[in-house]
Parts: sequence; C-alpha cells; structure tokens
Amino acid sequence: MAAPVTNVSYAQNSADVDFVSPIQTERRRYVSPEAGRGLEILGHAIDYLMDEYLNKPGCISVGDDELEAVQMLMALNRQIYFSCPVVKTMKERWMMSLQRFAARVTRRVPG
Repeated sequence: MAAPVTNVSYAQNSADVDFVSPIQTERRRYVSPEAGRGLEILGHAIDYLMDEYLNKPGCISVGDDELEAVQMLMALNRQIYFSCPVVKTMKERWMMSLQRFAARVTRRVPG
C-alpha cells in the first residue's frame, strides 16, 4: 500500500517537537499496515480536535493549548509518514536491474 504523492516543506516551531520534515516531492512511500493505522488514528484525532477548537466560542489565538496539541499530533503524523521507506521509481529499478545484469555479464567474460 503506497501513500499518495505529497509536497511537504514544513518546519515545526514548537520547542516540544524536535522533528523537521525533509523536503521530498513527487516520491511515493511504502506505508506498512501498522504505520497506516497510526496515521489513520492520528488523522482522526487531529480532525476531532480541530472541529472542537473551531466550534468553541471565542477567538483563535496563537498560544492556545489546543492548537499546540494539534501541532504536536501533526508533527507526529509527519514523523511516522517520513519514517516510511521511499519507493524506488521505475527508472531506478530499471537501472539497478541493468547494473546487476552488466555485473554478471562482465564476470563471465574470459580475461
């Protein structure tokens, strides 16, 4: 199960989270069932907290604990996603197979 292509360039400013997501575009990742379930649960938690926060009376401010909690969950979500291995492109797989084939052929050539 591969995750969708994403374009991410976000740096977390919170002192609680020391994770800065790498910038990788147009690359798919292999998301294991365990990681996928974790991403699903975190996504639901983020949605729930944001719905609750946006529907409460009052104004939105930067230092709210609820927003910090959402930012922490989002950072954890990115950390799980970026820990999943990148899937090699068709070109990379093709080049690797050609290199392996060339290595086998050159070993068979009598010197």
